[in-house]
Parts: sequence; structure tokens; C-alpha cells
Amino acid sequence: MVLIVGLGNPGKEYERSRHNLGFLVVDRLAEMLQAPAWKRQHNALVTRGSRDGRAWLLAKPQTYMNHSGEAVQALLHYYRVPLPECLVIVDDLDLQPGKIRMRAEGSDGGHRGLRSIIQQVGSRAFKRMRIGIGRPPEKANVVSYVLGGGSSDETLNAAVEEAARLVLAYVETGRFENWSSP
Repeated sequence: MVLIVGLGNPGKEYERSRHNLGFLVVDRLAEMLQAPAWKRQHNALVTRGSRDGRAWLLAKPQTYMNHSGEAVQALLHYYRVPLPECLVIVDDLDLQPGKIRMRAEGSDGGHRGLRSIIQQVGSRAFKRMRIGIGRPPEKANVVSYVLGGGSSDETLNAAVEEAARLVLAYVETGRFENWSSP
């Protein structure tokens, strides 16, 4: 089984924010996979199924970004998913808006959601997909920018669609390669 985790914050006020790109990708992927209804389990919303003989589990931790590791650790343990079969999707301030970068493992890069997962599972050996949101304009508040609306940004909407397509290819083939969009 492959575990695909989109990181974000629960609640209507964060629903379409830049920080919730992980949730948006997983939501789009659920549509593409015609996933069953979401259910609450282990501090996350989850849905599961199979495609081309590969079982998948989609998850959106409901612990808020900085505590995402609690839900991810519980899901990995409950479903007995090997850590290398986990893919985490996050937003990234240090990538240009819409740029996508995939890595088989690595550091948290300053992302508190990834940091929480690394601390909880005790390893950096899980896949990650970062979607660029860029830095805010000079002197703008970073927190307000990250938690601000990204849903009207055509570049980010296109990135969500591309990211979902890339994750779907991974679900279908089991192949994951380090990759960066142009």
C-alpha cells in the first residue's frame, strides 16, 4: 500500500490558502481516483482504494500543520505502510510559484509539517513533493502570506493539477524519481 499525505490546516478559514496546497492536491487526486467518501481516522481524513493492483490510502491530517507527524505516524503504524511507501505533499516558500520538486527523501527544509513528521517517525526516508508558493513581497508578513488565498492564482491551480497527475502516475506505476519542474 502507498500512503499519500497532503499537508494543510483544517477549517474553512484555511481551506483555499497557499499552506493547504497539499490538501488541494490530495482532494484532486481523490476525484481522479473516484475515491470513496472521506472518513475520520487517526486524527486525519482518509479514503482508500486500489488502482491497477496497487492499494492506496489518501490522508489529510487534521492536527494542524505543525503536528502533522502525529497523524502520519499513526496511519503508517495502523496500515503497516513501510516509510519509503509514504509520499507527503507540501507547499514551499523557497520555490517559485507553481514549481514542483519531488525527492525520495531529504531534510525538512524549514517546513514545520515535514519537521513534525521526521520527528514522529524518526527518519527522513519518505518521499516528498514540494509545490512552490514563492516568497511574499518585501516587508509583507510571511504568516499572512502563507495562510492567505492561493485559490485564485492560476499558476498554483495549474500546479495542483500537475501535481495530482504526477502522483497518479506514481500510484499506477510505483515508480518515483527525483524530479523538478522547469
